[in-house]
Parts: sequence; C-alpha cells; structure tokens
Amino acid sequence: MNDNKMWALVKESAAPGLALKRVEIPEVGTNDVKIKIHKTAICGTDVHIYQWNEWAQHTIAVGQTAGHEYVGEIVEVGPGVQGFKVGDIVSGEGHITCGKCRNCLEGHKENCKDAKGVGVNRNGCFAEYLVIPASNVWPTKPNIPEEMYAIFDPFGNATHTALSYDMLGEDVLITGAGPIGIMAAAIAKFAGARHVVITDLNEYRLELAKKLGATRTVNLTKEKLPDVMAELGMKEGFDVGLEMSGAGSALNDMIANMKHGGNIALLGLQKPGNGVNWETIIWNGLNIRGIYGRKVWDTWYKMTTMLEAGLDISAIITHRMNIKDYKKGFDAMISGQSGKVILNWEDLDKLEPQSQDC
Repeated sequence: MNDNKMWALVKESAAPGLALKRVEIPEVGTNDVKIKIHKTAICGTDVHIYQWNEWAQHTIAVGQTAGHEYVGEIVEVGPGVQGFKVGDIVSGEGHITCGKCRNCLEGHKENCKDAKGVGVNRNGCFAEYLVIPASNVWPTKPNIPEEMYAIFDPFGNATHTALSYDMLGEDVLITGAGPIGIMAAAIAKFAGARHVVITDLNEYRLELAKKLGATRTVNLTKEKLPDVMAELGMKEGFDVGLEMSGAGSALNDMIANMKHGGNIALLGLQKPGNGVNWETIIWNGLNIRGIYGRKVWDTWYKMTTMLEAGLDISAIITHRMNIKDYKKGFDAMISGQSGKVILNWEDLDKLEPQSQDC
C-alpha cells in the first residue's frame, strides 16, 4: 500500500478497546528519526487506555495511537541528527522532555516538569512507524536479544526503583508482583540483596517471581509478613521496601514491617485518599522516595550492562503474538495470567485495509 498510511492501534472512540486501522505516517523533523517498529510490549498504562478507566478518560485524546514500549529499525533521519543512521536497531526513552527547565539543564531529565509521554500525550509506538527525537533514542547491542529492548521501558522502571538504595546484603520487601515488581526482585537479588520477599494475591505472578529469583513469595491471603520474617531469621524488619502495587493496604503493610531508619521507594501510584500511618513513618525514621520513569541515561546504561553481566529476566516475557491478535494480548494482561506480552509488527502484509476491531 503506497498511500502514505500505516497500521496503528488507535483509541478510536471514548469507550473501551482499541482499533487497528490505517492512519497517516508521521513526518520526520530536523532532529527526529523514523523507526520501523519490529516489536512492542503491552504496559499497564496501555491496559488502562484499553479499558478506558477514569485516568485514561481524563488523559488520552480520542484518535491517538497508544504504546510506548518498543524496538525497531531506523529508516529515516532528520538533517540535524548525528550519531544515528538508517539501519540502526534502537529502542527509546518514552518521556519527551523540554530541555529547558532547571532539572533538564542540570541533567535530571527524569524530573522534567513538562515531560510528554509517548503514547500518552502524543502518538505512540503501537504502529508501523514511530517518529521520535534522536535525543530520546537508545542504541541496541547485538549480544542482547532484540525482544529484550521492547521491554526496556518497564525494565527501566524496575531498575530505577530497585537501585535507588544500596542493595548489598540488605533484606528487601517488594509489594506487588506485576511484571515491574518481578523484574525489581531479579535486580535486587543480582545487586546483592540477602532476602528478597515479594507479596501479591496472584499465584501465577508469584510463581513467576520465584522463577526470576525472589527468595520468598507471599500470598497475603494465606500468610502474614511477620511470620515470614521469623521464618527467615529477620529480627528488626526489612531494610529496603519497593512499593509497586499502588495499593494503600500494601504500602501500610510495608511501613509496619520496615526496620527503624529503613528506606522505601514508591513506584506504584496510590489512589487519592489512600492514607498512611504517619506516626510510624516519623517515629521509625523511615525514608520515602517517589520514583518516576527512568534516569536518562544512567538507568538505560545500567540495564544494558546488567544484562551483559548475566542478569537474566527473559522469563518475564510469557506471551509472544502477532499484532493481529492484540486483543488476546490485552486479555492476558487483564486476567493477570501473564508477564510481559510482546506484539510482533513484522507481518502486516496480510491485513486487509478495512480490518478494524473496537
């Protein structure tokens, strides 16, 4: 089809679902690259968009292409681009920063006050082509499987959170065994943690966490953390807590089981109105740090070098399917019976121009 259009997964209407339809191929600006998408991964954010929850209704524009986890090949570069060329296999940072605010100028792009999210505030990567500033592109290495780069965005969330505090010899509690929490468990163990305990209510994902190196998995409907700590010989509480669930009950459970002076990193988004035990936080001298996105480019470098040094998170990818079967991918994520789901965009020639699915 030479109509200057491409296939994309679009939020076609203000209702649940996404539509696989033809849209205009984006144009390349002076400092941009055009990437032909090979593989994408479904994020929890994409599930919110698909389900059209309250956050999505107030954030996502109807007609917008979703997606922000990807790997692909550069097929065009703008005249101002240096360091990248046609044929390079790349991934990329999903937050487009302003480059002008205090944090950007100081090298802390992850805290840019005007960052725009790919697939959230602008068209995303669930498409045949993505145009993105060259300053957001990360090169791949041939010794790392290509599909791993399709999950560098969530892997980066896990890395940024897990490495926000020293892990060597520490006892670590992770609340929430979603894909990011599971990857954080693998990272914590790789970074030298003694015990890595992860809690959830989902047995499938707790089993997956065990495969990726968690010392102990805890289904909170069956066990309590104080009993698990006693079993492990822990006497003073967890040294480091990584809250990944967004559940108020999980955060308060973590606060109650930290050692005095313990360190907590929060990636899970707490709902408005979720309360915490401030007295315990203050009296026990707990340190709490909010985590957003990835450090640019420090986190990306650490992800690459950890994989080269032997960290194996490949088991987190549990489903691989053609983009034509994207609904099955979303169903797997929504059911909780999956890790990361990879969508392959490299076999689109058999799609009919009228194919849509709302």
